[in-house]
This record gives sequence, structure tokens and C-alpha cells, in this order.
Amino acid sequence: MRIGELATRTGVSVRSLRYYEEQGLLAAERSPSGQRHYGARAVDRVQRIQQLYRAGLPSRSIRELLPCVATGEATPELITWLAGERDRIDRRIDDLKDTRNRLDDIITTATTALHTGQACKVS
Repeated sequence: MRIGELATRTGVSVRSLRYYEEQGLLAAERSPSGQRHYGARAVDRVQRIQQLYRAGLPSRSIRELLPCVATGEATPELITWLAGERDRIDRRIDDLKDTRNRLDDIITTATTALHTGQACKVS
């Protein structure tokens, strides 16, 4: 498939796909006219790249991790690193939950103030 179709099928911009290729995360075959062509597995690969980016991993780490994901093989160092990344993500989740709880408290307080005629303005 060509780059535009891959972008459509994955919801990722053409610019991002080119960036992934520059970073060594995604490979394309080139036609004689220089157009990029991707295999059917590229959709899954792009979705996995997106998932890893959303988890906060930098492209360097994703590049190192993707071959292990494809083969299922890992070194003890990789497992240690992955566990550290998981712990970092858990901390981010905890921070987001704390932020959500604080917002819930503010919403409750503001709703009570609104019903008692002491509404706060948000600017």
C-alpha cells in the first residue's frame, strides 16, 4: 500500500509516517519512481509505534524495542528496562488519578457554591 493509504488506515499523518521512517521505526520499499510502498503488516507496526509513543517512550527506545516485539526474544537488560518503563507509566497514571480527584473536589465545591448563590467565575 502507498503512504496515503497507510495514513488513512492507521489515522496517522503522512508526515508522521515519514518521520517514523527517518527514525528507523518503519521501512518502505521504493517504486522505480520513488514512491513508498508498505506491506500489509505496516498497519500493525504503525499502531504499535503509536501505542508506544502514547506510553511516553522516545523513538530511540521504540527502535530498540520493536525487533524484540516482533521476535518475542528479549535480553535480561531489556526486561529490566521494560519493567522500569512500566513503573514510570504507573506513576503517570497515579499522578493523573490524583489530578482527576482534585478536579472532582473542585467540581463538587463549585456545584455547591452555585446552588447556594456563591458561584465562582472561571476566566
